[in-house]
Parts: sequence; C-alpha cells; structure tokens
Amino acid sequence: MLHPKFNWEVGSIDEQQAFFLSNQLNVPHIVGTLLYQRGFTDFDQAKSFLYGGLTELHDPFLMSGVREAVDRIKQALLEKEKILIYGDYDADGVSSTSLMIHLMRKLGADFDYYIPHRSKEGYGLHIHAIQQFHEQGYSLIVTVDTGISAVEQIEYANSLGIDVIVTDHHEPPAVLPKAYSLINPKLEYCNYPFKGLAGVGVAYKLAQALLGEHTPQAWIELVTIGTIADLMPLRDENRILVTYGLKLMNTSSFPGIRALLMISGNQQNIVNAVQVGFGLAPRINASGRMSHASRAVELLTASDMEQAETIAEELDVLNKQRQLLVEEILIEAVAQVEEKAAQGGIPDIIVVAGENWNVGVVGIVASKLLDRYYRPVIVLGIDPETGMCKGSARSIPDFDIYQALTACSKLMDHYGGHPAAAGMSLAVAQLEQFEQQLNSYAHHILTPAHFTPAMQVDIACNVSDLTIETIEHMEELAPFGMNNPCPKLLIRGAKLLESRQMGKDNKHLKLLIAQQGCTIEAIAFNKGNLAYLLSEDATLDLVVEVSINEWNGKRKPQLFIQDIAVSHIQVFDYRHTKSAHLKLEQLAEKLEASGVNASAKNAVFVQAGFQNLFRQNQLPNYSLWIYDEKEGLLPSNDIAKGMSLAEVTTIFIMHLPTGAKTWHYIQGKLSSLERIYLLHDVHKPEEQVILPTREHFKELYAMIRSVSTTSENELLPYISKKTGLSRRMLSMALEVFKELEFITWEQGEIRINPAPSKRALETSTHFIHLQQLAEVEQLMVNGEVARIRDWMLKQKYA
Repeated sequence: MLHPKFNWEVGSIDEQQAFFLSNQLNVPHIVGTLLYQRGFTDFDQAKSFLYGGLTELHDPFLMSGVREAVDRIKQALLEKEKILIYGDYDADGVSSTSLMIHLMRKLGADFDYYIPHRSKEGYGLHIHAIQQFHEQGYSLIVTVDTGISAVEQIEYANSLGIDVIVTDHHEPPAVLPKAYSLINPKLEYCNYPFKGLAGVGVAYKLAQALLGEHTPQAWIELVTIGTIADLMPLRDENRILVTYGLKLMNTSSFPGIRALLMISGNQQNIVNAVQVGFGLAPRINASGRMSHASRAVELLTASDMEQAETIAEELDVLNKQRQLLVEEILIEAVAQVEEKAAQGGIPDIIVVAGENWNVGVVGIVASKLLDRYYRPVIVLGIDPETGMCKGSARSIPDFDIYQALTACSKLMDHYGGHPAAAGMSLAVAQLEQFEQQLNSYAHHILTPAHFTPAMQVDIACNVSDLTIETIEHMEELAPFGMNNPCPKLLIRGAKLLESRQMGKDNKHLKLLIAQQGCTIEAIAFNKGNLAYLLSEDATLDLVVEVSINEWNGKRKPQLFIQDIAVSHIQVFDYRHTKSAHLKLEQLAEKLEASGVNASAKNAVFVQAGFQNLFRQNQLPNYSLWIYDEKEGLLPSNDIAKGMSLAEVTTIFIMHLPTGAKTWHYIQGKLSSLERIYLLHDVHKPEEQVILPTREHFKELYAMIRSVSTTSENELLPYISKKTGLSRRMLSMALEVFKELEFITWEQGEIRINPAPSKRALETSTHFIHLQQLAEVEQLMVNGEVARIRDWMLKQKYA
C-alpha cells in the first residue's frame, strides 16, 4: 500500500448541466464539467469566463472614492503641487508603485515615491516619512497597496495640511482613517462589482479614471505581476487583465520585464502565470526582502535595456541569497516546533521566533512550515536591540488568521492582512501571551479534521479521455491561480508499467502507466523517493494535472502527478541480492527519506542464529523477529518486545520459515500489512523442497527396499544422487513414512516395516505440511511478484 498525502475531495457532478454547457460551448464533456464546478451554471457566464475581453472591465467610477480622487489629482496637477506616491515593498506594492510612477509621468506631475524599508521600518505609512516629505513641500499623498489601516498616520498628515488618497485592497478595519479619499473595493459601502482586485488592480482603476481610453494597455503587464504575486482570485476582472497581460508580456514593452524574463530562464517567449509567479515575482520580492524595494521599482520603470539587465542580475543574486537564508531559518524554526511537539504536542497555531531572523523572509518560512505541519503558522524575527518582533502569518483553509489576530489585537503594535496571510509587529515581552491567546482562540474553532490536508479534485476520468484535443480545450481555462486552479483529475486503477528516477540527484520520478489499453507518461516532481514505494506490479490511483508534451515536433499527452496511492499490499523483489543485510540498511535509508518510517511499523524476519547480523544502530526503528516452529515468531529486540505483529505495516523477509505452519501463523497475525520486501536467499539445491507427488513416494519407497544399507548417513546421499531430491526433501519424506509406520527410523537407522498398515498419504500430517511448505517455498523462491501478492492477500483475508 501507499497512502496518499491528502484527503481527496472529488467534486460532485451535475451530468445534465455539464453536458448542456459542453454542447452549447462545443467543448469536451470534461471541460463542461470543469466550468460547471467553477460556478458557471449557464452559457453566458461560461462564455464570458472563457472568452471575455477588455471591453467587459467595470467602470472605474463605480468604485467609491474614485471621483473625489480624480478631482483632487487634477487640482494638484493644475496648481503644480508636489505629489508623493507611498507604496509597499512586496511584488504587489512594487507593481502598484511602478504603475503610479508611469501614471504621474504621463500626467506631467511633480512627484516622488517612497517605500518603507521592510526590516527597518515595516509595513504601512510612517509618521517620520510623512514629516520628511511635508518639510519638502509635498501636499498630496497617494498610497498604493497600503493605507486602509493608517488611522493615526493619516490624521497626522491631515494636521500638516497634507491630503491623502488611499488606494488599497486589504481588509478594512473597524475604524477607517479620515483620508481625503478611500478607494478600496472591500469597503462595506463600496458597490464596485468585483472585490478581488490586487493593490495594483486598484491603482490601475484610478489610472483608468484619470486617462480613460488613453490608458496605455501595456500597464496591464504590471497589473498581471501584482495580481499573480499577491495570489488574487483569477476571476472576473482579474482573469481578463491577467490573460491580456500575459499575452502582452510575450513582446513586453517594459525593458525591466524583458530582463526579468531572461534572467529567470524563459526561453520559449510564451509567458504563463507559473513563470510570473515563480520566476518574476520572487526576484521582485527579493529586492524588498534582502535590500530595498526601490531597486525593483527602478527595474519596472526603467526605459533603458542595459540598465534593466543590470538590475535584473542584481535581483537574481538577491533571490539566491534569499533562498539560502530561508533554509537556514527554516532549520532553526523546525527545531523550535519539534521541541514544542516533544513537550506537549504541536500547538493548533505554531508560533516561532528567533533573534535576527530576517523579517523579509519569515513569510516564506511560515509557508514552508505550514506545508510541513499543516497548521496555521506565525514566524517572527526578533530585534534584540529594540525588543520588537516583526513577523508573518500563513493559514490553512477554513481558519481566518486575520480574525485570529484581531482577537489578540491589544497585544500587537500593528497588524493587517487577509484570511490566509497576514503581518504583525509586537514587543517581545508580549510574545508568550500572544501565543497563548492565539491558541486559546483557535481551540474553539479548530478540530482534528482541520489538520488533515485536503486536495480538491475536479473530476474522475480515464486515460483514454485525455486526448490532445481535450487538453487543448482545458488550457482555455487558463490562466490558473487562486479561485481558478489548474484542473486536478482522478485516475483510478492504472497499471504501473515502468518506474524510474530522473533529474539531478534522482529528485523526480517518471512513470509509464496503462489503463484499459491506453498508456501515458506521468511525471512526479520532487517525489523521486517514491520509486522505493512502488512495486513492479502496482495498481495506482493518481491525482494529476495534464499537459501536452512537445518534443522533436511530436506532441503527446503527459500527466503531472499531484498525489498518488496504492490500495493493495505491495511486494518488492530483492531475492537475488548478494548482501541482503546491506540492502536492508540501504532500503531503510530510502524509506526514511520517503517519510514512510514516520508512521510505519517495520519488522525484520530472520532464522535463529542470524539476528546478530543486523546492527540495531543502523536500524533504530525496526523490530527484529526470529522464526520459531512452536510460537511462529519470537521478538528478538526491545522494539519487537514492545509491539504487536498486528501493528506491523512493513516486513523484510531475510530468510524463509522452515515450516509452513510458521508462515501461516505469520499471515494470521499481520492484519495491518502494507509492504513486503523479499530479501531471502534462494535455497541451495541440497536444501530445496518440491511439491511432493504419489510417484515421488512410490519411487522413494521402492529405492529404500532395494538397498542393503540401513544407515541414514549412507542412504540419504545415495537416494539424493539417484532421484535428484534434496537431503532436506528426503528427510521430510522419511518423516511421512515414519508417521504412516512404513519404516522405523531410530538412532540413524532406517528399516522397512515388514507389515505396514494400509494408510493413504493424505492422512499424514507430515505429508500435508510438506505439501504446504513446498507450495509456499516454490512460490516465494521462484514465483512472480503478482502471484506472491495474490497469495498473500488470499491468506490475509482467508
């Protein structure tokens, strides 16, 4: 068996509605089903989703505060006021700031911009910055991707005679700042039709309101970066903007974007959401995380390609440094979590903090901890000089981390964010109480079910359904992202044909699978260790994403495995291994790397006298058992003595039992068995037993009667040579004759009984045991893996 990492939640299907959409749109049934499951229940909705264009964008003046902001900016332009753009340091904030700079340039404004330093100042408006620009004569501030919570700061600006226009998309607090204009579609009183814009999306709507039809379409590229990077829902306006923006990026008019695409390895000149999310966004974010975000702004506002390439190279270096730093902090953070787990279990909300942890990367560390422990996570960097903590939170579905922080708001100096992610700052003296209050709040909301990760699966299908034409239609659902994920398909009962590791350090896995006569390749990234958990005859259940693989002018469907399961006992064949105990240690290492040993109960079966070959320091979590004819198995180390065979999930057979009774005993006890590794030696010819027949016994009996010797030491070698039967086989056959009283066998002397009773072979228990043992040994020594597995299953459920 192989358990899936996630609970698969397969979406329900309204077949009639799905067929209706498929027919109306002239798309394959799978695509119609996917559209219906994404909430498009009628033709017009689905058509708009698939083919909607820029003409369907909403009127920017529907957003509250826009008209007032337009009038105020026009007044500032007319009176030549100094305008300050105040942004944020993440990719959305950088994109927003860059777009606003392009807008101010086009308007001919007298302006400058300011982004706070991530680690030195932190998120949001700061009074010292407002004071600085007031002294320089600035009378209007336009915020982008920030400001909705800046009550005190905007009140200070007002006191200096500075008007503030806030453009933001974060969750509005209970008390709003008294800004000149608040532009945020999430405001309770705002009637704008779409609430899911990124910060850069809100800034773009203001630009549209100011410029109308003269708004450069190229700016949509900036909207695309911020929307994807900030994980905004790719529905409604966002889908239209991102779809169009990705097309524009193929021949981008921004030197900075072209330079980023080159440095991030885009060779095909076809830009998609994945390349933006994992290629461009991390490098833009690295500027704010590792240095100052202004360098990324300079990149996105550069007009010279040479300058853009220089900055892009700098950001690439920063991103590599960021990756190393994340790994260093992650090691320390995991150690803290494991210490908490040892003291009382992993808490509902994980809170870890460390001195001088770079606050620019703690959000990434939080995401990695969430993936590992599947708990809401808060990671904070402590400044030992100021005694302050700054951190980031990441949460699981169905738990609103922003609301959790709100419940602890009195302990923090500042906080803000979304249900899934947030940021905060607080004094280190409040840290212990902060963790306690968060977990007290979570205790009333979170249940054990919340801590089991779920994977939403769109539809179950067959390999035969996944034609190139169908996949091409599925790609029309792109760009994929938040609220429009890449379709996940469930394939059940696929036969594994080939399995091999691939890539650097064998990090990835490539499978060839078959179902109902159709074969297809499947790639599992970062799952190379699963090669040791898939037997050669495994039947697989897979959750996959699909694509078209193009190579040397040929196109064929390809699967990308998201999760995998095997629902039957698996048998792994290493019967021809020369050094079985060394192979066992290698397999133990591989299983440990695969994560199986964290939950598996492992048992090693050996014959008496061989247990010392297995070094416990090499197998610290493995129980060792010795075959015993009477008891079946005896525990041989402390781990075995402390567990039941009913708990064992994985067994390593180093030797075969000497009797069928022992084997049947084992089978009856292994009620949780999932994996069997065959490492036993093949018996030497002189030790093999074969399935006995009546002819064997007739020949053997006649030969005993025909020889003059009665010595066991002389008779057995002679008969073995004549018949080809092993000494072990002959000894067992003679036990049958002895039980039936055909012979006497005492003190090494074998004599024919002159008046034997007439008893059938089948009445001998030794004959029955010999038959059973021969059947098992022939199967275990020479049988195909599929036959062994089927026999094991039959025995288990007999």
